Amino acid sequence: MSTLRTAELTLASRANAYVALTKPDVSFLVLITTAAGFYMGSRGPVDWLHMVHTVFGTMLIAGGTAALNHYVERDSDRLMRRTASRPLPSGVLKPRQALAYGVALSIAGALYLYFAAGALAAGLGAITCLGYLLAYTPLKKRTVWATFVGAFPGAIPPMIGWVAASGRLDLGAWLLFAILFFWQFPHFHAIAWMYREDYARAGILMLPVVDPAGSRTFRQILLTAVALVGVSLLPAIAGLAGMIYFFGALVLSVALLQVCVWAAGAKTNSQAKWLMHATVAYIPLLLALMVYDKVLH
Repeated sequence: MSTLRTAELTLASRANAYVALTKPDVSFLVLITTAAGFYMGSRGPVDWLHMVHTVFGTMLIAGGTAALNHYVERDSDRLMRRTASRPLPSGVLKPRQALAYGVALSIAGALYLYFAAGALAAGLGAITCLGYLLAYTPLKKRTVWATFVGAFPGAIPPMIGWVAASGRLDLGAWLLFAILFFWQFPHFHAIAWMYREDYARAGILMLPVVDPAGSRTFRQILLTAVALVGVSLLPAIAGLAGMIYFFGALVLSVALLQVCVWAAGAKTNSQAKWLMHATVAYIPLLLALMVYDKVLH
């Protein structure tokens, strides 16, 4: 009986480890932005089944990319306290298992998007995966500009949804891209500030690692937050959303800017954590407003 129980626990731990490889919390935000992009890109009644297929294909690529990131960064993860318990550093899974899993999910996602949403959506998904793994990930140990480079693939998911719904990459898709692009800097710099000692231990050159005083880090947080205030209003100015969205986006973006100013004042880990939570709340709230107040064409 004890042997059977042990086998069940081992199977459950492996299953949980495979789920953990996909970084569900990060992937969830990817899926939210993809679905919002699809809704905003739809003309006339929304094809909900098509949206589900698009989100599912994007989920596969996002999960595969995350698993491959675990594989590539397994040695760095072993050196950081916050990542030492991940499936590969902890030994729950072997590197070759994560590699095979990540490759399989990524290829399956690209193929699924190709047949369900078209070549352009699949191409954007592939660019997201390859840009994250081949540009952003290796640059993290070479330059603080890695965050800037990584913001490009990080902002693509809503474009996947948009082109899946509309078949083209027009202004609305680029506006969603811009919002996600600028949002990533306050979000990731807040995380990097909280874990700067961990990143330094692993040799990862996030901006707070080379900026111990925090002046450059929080200046960049403030500048991109200011830019985000203006960029967040563009969907209403371009006629994609109405006045409810305009004023709601203004309130949300100014509130996020205020949190950035507050965090920049003391530069403590506690305030950086509050800023991180504020950025996580900002995106779904902003997109929900946009979806609610979409101007029909």
